[in-house]
Amino acid sequence: MERRHLIAALAATLPLGVISMRVGAFSKDEKQYWREVLEPDAYAILIEEGTERAGSSPLDNEKREGTFLCAACFLPLFASHHKYDSGTGWPSFYDTLPEAVETKRDFKMILPRTEYHCARCGGHQGHVFDDGPKPTGKRYCNNGLALRFVPGGEALPEARLPAAG
Repeated sequence: MERRHLIAALAATLPLGVISMRVGAFSKDEKQYWREVLEPDAYAILIEEGTERAGSSPLDNEKREGTFLCAACFLPLFASHHKYDSGTGWPSFYDTLPEAVETKRDFKMILPRTEYHCARCGGHQGHVFDDGPKPTGKRYCNNGLALRFVPGGEALPEARLPAAG
């Protein structure tokens, strides 16, 4: 079965809105752009959907008020008041900012998981699980290298995206 037919078949079995065709669909030019502007470890996570080692991100212990942005395009993804200590070794949040992420099913570990990406650039952030705290019950388990933290009161950087074309 061709990949696109397999994706369509899987999409038909999932709730509406679970699969985004933008997620993970980087052109050769987009990959080159991100390779030039991102550090190699961040590129491996954001563009190649890698995972950093648990406990390796200083953002797991970040407790200040502020905003967590996509490290690629700088879209605000999480408010600091949504962050909590999940004990997993990765920055974790119980909710996202409105329309900040898109999700898709991930079968890389055989059992299906829900992967989430930046809604603007498609950069891989992590996985969302149903074992988080109230009020959502969600745990957005994020790679620290996929995030940039901006303390409260500081200006957010302008969006960064490859040129259209």
